[in-house]
Amino acid sequence: MAAKKKTWREKLADSKDLPKVVPIPPAGRKRWGGATLAIPAPRDVDALMRTVPKGRVTTINELRAVIAKKHRAAAGCPITTGIFSWIAAQAAEEALTAGERAPTPYWRTLKKGGELNPKYPGGTAALERKLAAEGHTFVRKGARVLVANLEQVLYSPTAR
Repeated sequence: MAAKKKTWREKLADSKDLPKVVPIPPAGRKRWGGATLAIPAPRDVDALMRTVPKGRVTTINELRAVIAKKHRAAAGCPITTGIFSWIAAQAAEEALTAGERAPTPYWRTLKKGGELNPKYPGGTAALERKLAAEGHTFVRKGARVLVANLEQVLYSPTAR
């Protein structure tokens, strides 16, 4: 018999022995700016995403910086932070479908440089609608959609 597939909310709750800080091999230390890399738990990323107020946005890099600071590491892991933000977005949509209110405002978490994440639920079109409803405007660069005036609306979460 096949195992039951986990829901997005179950995936978000599964810490998998995280967070943890791991050593960066000597060859990568210059690139990462130090000797350690903080790997967050999915809920840590979700908690940071929840702090972004309406009308503001953050980026994966901002989240990574907070994760690194919180764990006293040279950097926050870009891969797991990105994956866990995607899981948080899927879990938020799942919660909305189940009738829950106040899900994680995932549309406020952008890729590097203020780019909307096309992998989030509904793709860039849905994200544009949600962000436009909060007063944001956009710049198009080919297929990429970026939030205009990122410097003025960028929010930097703080470690808790």
